[in-house]
Amino acid sequence: MAMSQKEKINIRKQDLIKISRDFCIEHLDQEYAHLCEKMIEKLSRKRSVPFMSGRINIWAASVVWAVGRINFLGDKSFSPHMRQDELAKHFQTSPSTIGQKAKSICDMLKLNYYDSEFSTKYMLKNNPFAKVLVSQDGFIFLREEL
Repeated sequence: MAMSQKEKINIRKQDLIKISRDFCIEHLDQEYAHLCEKMIEKLSRKRSVPFMSGRINIWAASVVWAVGRINFLGDKSFSPHMRQDELAKHFQTSPSTIGQKAKSICDMLKLNYYDSEFSTKYMLKNNPFAKVLVSQDGFIFLREEL
């Protein structure tokens, strides 16, 4: 009996989660592992699941880098910190490939810096835009400290 497309997606998704989780726990932290899993789950619900084609190690690295872009992983003033070339070396791919695929993930999910869904607790707490409110008339106001 042949596997359904849903079963194939689930198997690939679980493999991708395991690879990214193992990497994050060893080199970053548990929070990154959780955010990567959350991103993979979201990608798996797309009409055309992007990670069904291509090398799984490239997808894993790209998911980590997409989460890392949101949380400034490449900035050495943040912790955890990892350069894109270090990530690429671990996953045996090129930094440009990871960067391009991470950008396509962010575009696909409409993500940007300080995205509340994929930000670490530290980033959420220190988000300079968290205090900004936009009125219905297009005027920008700052929220009072709570």
